[in-house]
Amino acid sequence: MKQCWLDIRAADELKPALSQEAIHRGFDAIVADDPADLAGLPPTVTRVLLPGKELPDAFGDADLVIVDPAQHGEPGRLTARHPGMRFGAYVEVTDADSLALACASVTRDPVTVLRFADPTNIPLEIVLAAAADAHGLIVTTVERAADAPVFLGVLEHGPDGVMLAPNAPGEAGRLKDAVERRSPDLELTELTVTAVTHAGMGERACVDTCTYLARDEGILVGSRAKALVLCVSETHPLPYMPTRPFRVNAGAIMSYTLADAEHTRYLSELRAGSTVLAVGVDGRTRPAVVGRVKIETRPLLSIDAVAEGGEAVNVIVQDDWHVRILGPGGAVLNSTALRPGDRILGYLPRRERHVGYPIDELCYEQ
Repeated sequence: MKQCWLDIRAADELKPALSQEAIHRGFDAIVADDPADLAGLPPTVTRVLLPGKELPDAFGDADLVIVDPAQHGEPGRLTARHPGMRFGAYVEVTDADSLALACASVTRDPVTVLRFADPTNIPLEIVLAAAADAHGLIVTTVERAADAPVFLGVLEHGPDGVMLAPNAPGEAGRLKDAVERRSPDLELTELTVTAVTHAGMGERACVDTCTYLARDEGILVGSRAKALVLCVSETHPLPYMPTRPFRVNAGAIMSYTLADAEHTRYLSELRAGSTVLAVGVDGRTRPAVVGRVKIETRPLLSIDAVAEGGEAVNVIVQDDWHVRILGPGGAVLNSTALRPGDRILGYLPRRERHVGYPIDELCYEQ
């Protein structure tokens, strides 16, 4: 789990309120430049002192002191001078020399707090690469809560935590939400095919994502918001054409799909930059960014199925052998080869939808 640090050094009269919000939201650390601002904070939060130009004579209740090695000395030497106190380094990366200092710190010091002056992730990539075999904690400052996922995705794993200096109450909560956001697993269910019929001509959508999809992964598609079928990605070899490991030949344009674990979208609504939920046969999920949606007129195939509880399921896909659906155990099933009695995988969201949001109201879909 990535750490969340709150920097209250410039918060003035808001310091008590922001500190309480951070404690309530389970922040890992509160950072101050005055030991008095750390007094009375509970042991559930790490009390971090990040002083100005001069080190104070006493560190008060601080658990950790972050220093500028150029002004205060290296953390290792300070630890020797102050037994029992933990020290880390603060490095502002502005050029090649400060980048070298940052790389040295993350390989040597138990904690390194980094601030990057320029709007590029290249320096952070270099620092993380330098720290690949090290065991220290790396925390990066962020200007806004919304920036946290970007930093945490650098080189796939990012730093160990992010630090925010909020301007107002509520920003700490937004940072925590951004850092902890996870895509939950879904409980997939087996469906029994009851009918497969030609449905005439219509427009179908291929959803091209900005990521490689796994061989047992696809997106959920259905004619009804409460009953979706797992359509597999084009990761499996086919005659006559190469694989498209980023694509799901999803279904007719009016079909529902999951944008995330809670919200549906029509396939026709997806655009470049939208998000769609990629789902594996074991129910694991992850958001996938849409790079393109190809809508073309094709013959269509209607597949009807039923869940064990009697829920009716329908999906309309392109009427072609190479359009595939996932079955139990990850079986890859050609849609045109499906027959009544075959088993496929699906998901039953249970709740009605209004403009993609789950609601509780009477709604018939047939």
